[in-house]
Amino acid sequence: MHNEQIKILTASLKRLLRRGATKQLLNIIKKTHMADLSLSFKELSLDNREKLFALMHDPEQIGDLFSLLDESLYLEFVKTVEFNKLVKIFDQMPSDDAASLLTLLDEELSDQILEKMQKKESDSVEQLLSYEEDTAGSLMVTDFIALEEEVMAKQVIEALQNKYLDVEMPFYIYVIDEYGKLVGVSSLRQLVVVPPEKPLKEFMARDLISVKPYTDREEVARLVARYDYLAIPVVDSDNKIVGIVTVDDVIDILHEAATEDILKMAGVGEEYIETQTILRGTRIRLPWLFASFLGGVAAFFIIGGFEENLAKFTSLAAFIPVIMGMGGNIGTQSSTIVVRGIATGRINLNDFTRVVSKELSVGLILGVIYGLFIGVIAKFTFAAEPFSLALSFAVGLAILSSMSIAALVGSMVPLILEKFHVDPAVATGPFVTTSIDIVSVYCYFTIATVLLDL
Repeated sequence: MHNEQIKILTASLKRLLRRGATKQLLNIIKKTHMADLSLSFKELSLDNREKLFALMHDPEQIGDLFSLLDESLYLEFVKTVEFNKLVKIFDQMPSDDAASLLTLLDEELSDQILEKMQKKESDSVEQLLSYEEDTAGSLMVTDFIALEEEVMAKQVIEALQNKYLDVEMPFYIYVIDEYGKLVGVSSLRQLVVVPPEKPLKEFMARDLISVKPYTDREEVARLVARYDYLAIPVVDSDNKIVGIVTVDDVIDILHEAATEDILKMAGVGEEYIETQTILRGTRIRLPWLFASFLGGVAAFFIIGGFEENLAKFTSLAAFIPVIMGMGGNIGTQSSTIVVRGIATGRINLNDFTRVVSKELSVGLILGVIYGLFIGVIAKFTFAAEPFSLALSFAVGLAILSSMSIAALVGSMVPLILEKFHVDPAVATGPFVTTSIDIVSVYCYFTIATVLLDL
């Protein structure tokens, strides 16, 4: 649903809750997708949330809602659910979702739920919980279709109809040899277009991509995105398939990774602002702003060193903001492009020369264009002054040097940080903005000193 439709849904829920229209509310719960209902839950008052949640009885439906709610709302609702019902809810969930949500609960409660869950389900969840967070093993689904390569197409279809009805991602049939090792994969499309008597080994794809349980989840997401897979198999050291990572989890990973990088580059941590306390938000931002503060102090001392020049030509001060601003902007643009490229796997250290030279070229071209613009403005603004031509050249060259150096620094710093295994998203922002402010001011006054013969 679009935002407007969510607003209509929320307004309808509020009105029906106020009237106590249970029948209509049950009808909405039955027909509305949990992804939409979860958004409306956030807009309801605590009392209305509790009333609406009390009308939900289907464990599978509640499980879907839990997996879509914000962490705070999920924990709020868990407290209101009777223990045995909570066990049924986790039994109905896909193992990866159950594992993810159990880690958010109190350890004692989590253990009690696992103990009461069905043996097969609890074993799958405990297996996922044994892997480190942010790895393929921690988010894989252990329900998948794996058949031996001698099985014929018609037998595969029969197995899908009878044995694998509850598999979350039935789009791929993974093929194993007599030792249980993964040797190929077939899509449903391939399965239905071949003769019924044809064995899997004769039409399966052999050049499949797989990952290990300890592979970083962002690397898994990059592979799925690169090859347009709906799922990617997870294999152990013997190349036996132990699970699959599905595209719905990959979408969540990419969303979270992009959000984290943007928040890191902005200097506000990795959490959403709505989950941060005032004290935590202040503590996270303080060191980042201190880096900018140091850059400002350094720029102050540089300007102070040219105090006599400023006293002679006060017009120099008028162009400091635009020179620092243009350099800062293009530096931020270059660093953002490179950080995103590193995060998505499109840029690596082997691309250092190509990426840096390209961004430097862009910086030079933009520097020439804006240097001419601002130089012309300086010339006509101070046309009556004898130094107007020299000033326009000084301002134009300062813009050119500021933007060129900013593009160079903005593209180099993330790659250098990546080389030394420092997260570029964390450290690039303050380093680039602070250094460019200092360099821009220094270049400006140095050029002005030479051209104006100060």
